[in-house]
Amino acid sequence: MKFAEKSYKIFEQSVADYHLDDDVDAPTRQPYAPESIEGVLYAKNRIDAVQWHLEDIIRDPEIDPVAALALKRRIDRSNQERTDMVEELDTYFRTLYADVNVAPDATINTESPAWAFDRLSILALKIYHMEAEVNRPDATAEHRARCAAKLAVLTEQRADLIAAIDQLLDDIAAGRKYMKVYRQMKMYNDADTNPVLYGAKS
Repeated sequence: MKFAEKSYKIFEQSVADYHLDDDVDAPTRQPYAPESIEGVLYAKNRIDAVQWHLEDIIRDPEIDPVAALALKRRIDRSNQERTDMVEELDTYFRTLYADVNVAPDATINTESPAWAFDRLSILALKIYHMEAEVNRPDATAEHRARCAAKLAVLTEQRADLIAAIDQLLDDIAAGRKYMKVYRQMKMYNDADTNPVLYGAKS
């Protein structure tokens, strides 16, 4: 089993584990050593799974405005944690391929490996929830059929993305492509770059 397929299995496990409790405040069921690459991948998807459900909750039309504001700030923190985790994954890949002899005609990819894995993690959540809609007993036949068509597209996308990620990793390992990581440098969470925050300090 190649790395991307193995990673997807870990994402699936994390999604399934989240739904054992189906609670954004439940403790993480981390089955791997946290410092291992498996542990990092599992933790990455756990962040995504929790945020997926926070995004559902905040769209409740009856939500209390004060609770919504607290939830929005929690989602912002989660987004920052997600970005930090992706950058941790890219550090892993940069270290892994540090000694590769890069070919003179090597090219750069449009995204780093870790951001591709970020998309794969989200895709695991989309597939889980679309499958739930396909099998929803109170839904109409038309709804289930629409969701089944979407699920087929997501399943095809999963196969394509796994293959593309593994090809990218093979190309990096062989020196045909090289990694160049740009940190996200998000400004809205930084008290030194968000005018609302640094204006409030003065």
